[in-house]
Amino acid sequence: MHLVGPGGPTPGQTALEQWEGTRVPLATVAVNTGITAAIELDVTEEDTALHLGTGDVRVLSTPRIVELCEQATVRALEGGVEDGRTSVGFRVEVTHLAPIAVGSHVVAVATLERTEGKRLVFNVSVSDRCGLVAAGKVTRVLVDRAAFLDKAR
Repeated sequence: MHLVGPGGPTPGQTALEQWEGTRVPLATVAVNTGITAAIELDVTEEDTALHLGTGDVRVLSTPRIVELCEQATVRALEGGVEDGRTSVGFRVEVTHLAPIAVGSHVVAVATLERTEGKRLVFNVSVSDRCGLVAAGKVTRVLVDRAAFLDKAR
């Protein structure tokens, strides 16, 4: 796979940014670290590994945990991203620590730890009444919405 288009990246761009066509000037990143949001879920049959086809047990699935974490990051950014911009998922690193039964209540929390240029790195966790269920990091990237959609294949 070639990441660089004809002529290579333009000055100040990485090959990946040139390929994606989504460079956001650093001056537009005005998101404060420490912002936090939570998403709650009462686990149903539709949230299980068995239902999603990612396992054969009726417990909260890892893909659903990742989705909850990403939803919490999006909620944390609500109202904080400039018009014409959006954030997209870039990297997810989550460790699923405990099985959770149907009927249980969980809470996913995302807190913006740091910004790295246009990258937003969140600490995420999912807990239930007994303690930690999953933990990790989710990185989102600020992009120009129109340019990003133009590159969709």
